[in-house]
Amino acid sequence: MTSDAPATGARPARGATRRRTHGLSPLAGVRASVLVCEASGCRSLNSEQIVDALADRFTADGVTDVEVKRVGCLGLGMCARGPLAQVPQTGAYFEGLKPDALNHVVDAVAQIPPGTPHTDITAPTAVLQMKVAMEHSGLVDPENIDDYLRLGGYQALRKAVHELTPSAVIAEIVASGLRGRGGGGFPTGLKWTTVAKSSGPEGKYVICNADEGDPGAFMDRTLLESDPHRILEGMALAAYAVGATEGYIYCRAEYPLAVKRLRQAIRQAERHGILGKNIFDTRFTFEVDVRLGAGAFVCGEETALLYSIQGGRGMPRPRPPYPAVRGLHGKPTLINNVETFAAIAPIINRGGAWYASIGAAKSKGTKVFALAGRVVHTGIIEVPMGTTLREVVYDIGGGIPGGRPFKAVQTGGPSGGCIPADYLDMPLDYESLAEKGSIMGSGGMIVMDDTACMVDVAKFFMEFCVEESCGKCVPCRVGTTHMHALLSKMTEGLATPDDLAALEKLAGMVKATSLCGLGQTAPNPVFSTLRYFRDEYLAHIEDQHCPAGVCPMPVKDGSHEEVSRA
Repeated sequence: MTSDAPATGARPARGATRRRTHGLSPLAGVRASVLVCEASGCRSLNSEQIVDALADRFTADGVTDVEVKRVGCLGLGMCARGPLAQVPQTGAYFEGLKPDALNHVVDAVAQIPPGTPHTDITAPTAVLQMKVAMEHSGLVDPENIDDYLRLGGYQALRKAVHELTPSAVIAEIVASGLRGRGGGGFPTGLKWTTVAKSSGPEGKYVICNADEGDPGAFMDRTLLESDPHRILEGMALAAYAVGATEGYIYCRAEYPLAVKRLRQAIRQAERHGILGKNIFDTRFTFEVDVRLGAGAFVCGEETALLYSIQGGRGMPRPRPPYPAVRGLHGKPTLINNVETFAAIAPIINRGGAWYASIGAAKSKGTKVFALAGRVVHTGIIEVPMGTTLREVVYDIGGGIPGGRPFKAVQTGGPSGGCIPADYLDMPLDYESLAEKGSIMGSGGMIVMDDTACMVDVAKFFMEFCVEESCGKCVPCRVGTTHMHALLSKMTEGLATPDDLAALEKLAGMVKATSLCGLGQTAPNPVFSTLRYFRDEYLAHIEDQHCPAGVCPMPVKDGSHEEVSRA
C-alpha cells in the first residue's frame, strides 16, 4: 500500500516531481529529506510556497535524490517563528523561511552523505519533550495514508481485531492510567468500561470531542491537522473495545484545514478497508463522519455537544444519566477528546505498563500544551506529566522576553486559574494544579510577566464566559454578567470594599449552583487571582491605582488617565 505518487490533493511543484517518503525510512534513492510544516501556523506564513520553491530549486540544480515534503506541526514550540522545516538526517531545523532565501537549506542538504541515519532534532526547544500523542506529527504527510502506514499506522487496530478481545483492549487502557485530556482528567479506562457494560437501544457511538475553544489553546487543531489517521485509529480501537459501530468527530467549523484533512483521511481509510464494514477482513464495522460546530464554547460540554450533533441548540442537561449510559439518540456513547484518542494506538502497540511508566504517580503519560503569551518560544509542545512549570517556561519556552520577571501562568483557559511565580517549581499534573487552584484543562498555558494586571486578566476571562454562556441556567447567565460588571468597576477605579465582598460571594454561588462545567468553573480565574494577587484588587479599590499600569484610573477632574499596554 505504498506509493511514490504525490499525495492526494497535493500541488506538484512547478517543473519538479516531489519524491514521497516519510520521516524515518526514506524510499530507495532518497539521500535526504526536507520536511516543511504545513499546519495552520506555518501555512499562515505561506509555508506552501516554501515546499514549491525548494522543490523547484533542487530540480533546477539537477538534484534528484532529495525529497521535499509537507508535514504537520513539528512540535517544537516555535509556531510563531514559521515557516519551519527540519532535515531528519542531521536534526537541523530552519525557521522564518522565505521562498527567495533558501540557500542555507539547500547548502545544508548538499553536505549530507548517502546513508546518513536520522537523528534527534537540534532545536533548543526540543529539550525535555517526549512525543507520544504527537509521535508522527512533523514526520507524515497528513494528506497521505501511505505515510502513516509506513510508520506502522493502523497496526494497533489490526492487532486488536485479530489478536485481542474487546475486554483485553480495555484492560490495556486501564493499566495505562490514561486520563481524559479534555479537561476533567476522568480515567479513560473506567469510562470505556462503563460504555462497554451499558445496554439499551441497539447500537453504541464513539464521539471525538474536537470542539476546542479555550483562548490561546490550539492543541487539538494541531493534532487533527498533523496526523488525522492517528485520531481515527484511536476512535476505531475504542469502538472495537466498547462495541460501537458508528462514530462522529465534532469539530468546530473555524478549523477548515483540520476538517478537510479529517474528511480526506476518512475516505482514504475506507478505500483501504480500514474504516467501514469488515475492517481488516473481520466482522468488525465502524463508520465515522464529521460534524461541524458553530463555535459555541459550551458545546465542549458532553451533553451540549450531543444536542448539537442531533441538530438542536447546544445546551447542557443535568446528569445523570451520563452519556456513557444514555447519550446520542438515547444510546450508550463514549466521548473522548482528540489528544486522548491520539494516545490509544501507542498504548495498544507497546502495552499499558509502558505508558504507565511515563509521568507522575497519578497522572500518567505525556501532555500536549499550547504555550503562549509572554514567553520567547510560543507554540505546541509535549512533555511527560510531572515536568515542572519552570522547565516548560524557561528550558523549553526560553523564558520571558527582555528578561522581565515572570508573574503568573494561566492554565486551563477560562475554567482554570493563575499560578504565581512562587510555584514555578511545581510539577504539571492534575493533583498539583488542583491544589494550587487551577486545572489542567485541555492544555492551554498563557504566560504573563509583570506588565499584566491580574484584575484585568480575571475580567478578560469573565467576559469570555459571559459571551459563551448558553443562558439556560440563571446562576451562569446572570451571575457571570454581574461578576463581569463588578470586575469592570474595579478596573475603572470605581469599586468599593463592598463590591469585593459581593464578588467573592457571587463567585461561590455561581460555582455551587450552575448547571454545567462552564458556569461551575467560570469563577476560577477570580478565585485564583484573589488567592494570590489580592493586593492588586485592594490597590484598585482602596488606592484607585493599577500596579501594572494597565487599567485607566480616575484623576482629579473626574476623567480617566490614559494607559498603554507594554
